[in-house]
Amino acid sequence: MKIKNFADLIIQVQKMDKKSRVAVVAAQDEHTLEGVVKAAKDNLIVPILIGDEIKITEILQNLGELSDAYQIVPAGDVETCLKIAIQLVHDKKADVIMKGKLETGQLMKAIVNKESNLKKGGLISLIGFYQFSNDKYHKLLAVSDIGMNTNPDFDGKKEILLNALNVLHAFGVANPKVAVMGAVEKMNPKMPDTIDSDNLKKLNVSGAIKNCIIEGPISFDLATNKEAAKIKGYQSPVAGDADLLIVPDIVSGNMLVKSFTGFADAQTAGLVVGAKVPIVLTSRSAEASDKYYSMALAAYVAKNF
Repeated sequence: MKIKNFADLIIQVQKMDKKSRVAVVAAQDEHTLEGVVKAAKDNLIVPILIGDEIKITEILQNLGELSDAYQIVPAGDVETCLKIAIQLVHDKKADVIMKGKLETGQLMKAIVNKESNLKKGGLISLIGFYQFSNDKYHKLLAVSDIGMNTNPDFDGKKEILLNALNVLHAFGVANPKVAVMGAVEKMNPKMPDTIDSDNLKKLNVSGAIKNCIIEGPISFDLATNKEAAKIKGYQSPVAGDADLLIVPDIVSGNMLVKSFTGFADAQTAGLVVGAKVPIVLTSRSAEASDKYYSMALAAYVAKNF
């Protein structure tokens, strides 16, 4: 089934016979546990809470929950929490890793460490999904990379694209329409991003990158607005109907998606991909719905890769 919005996502995750087991690293965080409890009670995930048992139990009680209803794995420090989570993945006892009360850098350092053996071999990247409530766009819109790779070169963009395609295919989008973003619609030797965009499109045309339609370089308005494309005489199956935007760098991606949430009231879910399991890496300051939908996203992707 093609997932059209977050409501569809929740329904599909609830229908899964086997729920994804989410290893929450340093779970003694009220904001994190609030989202985890809601996701567990809504039959989306099976949480494994790793960390300070006393604090975790206290937070659960404050949330009106019995600690006996949750699997708690005691661990005295962040490093131990990380080691336990990674081992659970290798032992096939966890399907997702989620950040709790620790720094993003601590988590990602452990993930990319060769000794952890969690990387698939390519880049780790962050993909976000955005749902607009004001009819600004007609379906979920994915954007990558918006948080992991600062200024990727051509090979990096290719790996970011492939990571994102894996997620979209898991979502039931058989042939995603990909817009490789730029400020202009023509290849310009003085603008390196346009060269990368053009080369990615050529790989798609030649069949080297399959099961998608790549357009690039293409500007944001043409990728998301059919009327704008019509006015400018721009013809492409991607125009006004993109499933995925590939941004040129972390700065443009960060500004774009924060505009979505800040000005367009978009709901969002994010996921780190490129490791052997999906990773939920939402900020502690993120909206509760962001954490909730991100867990649903990870749970679904973990079982459908």
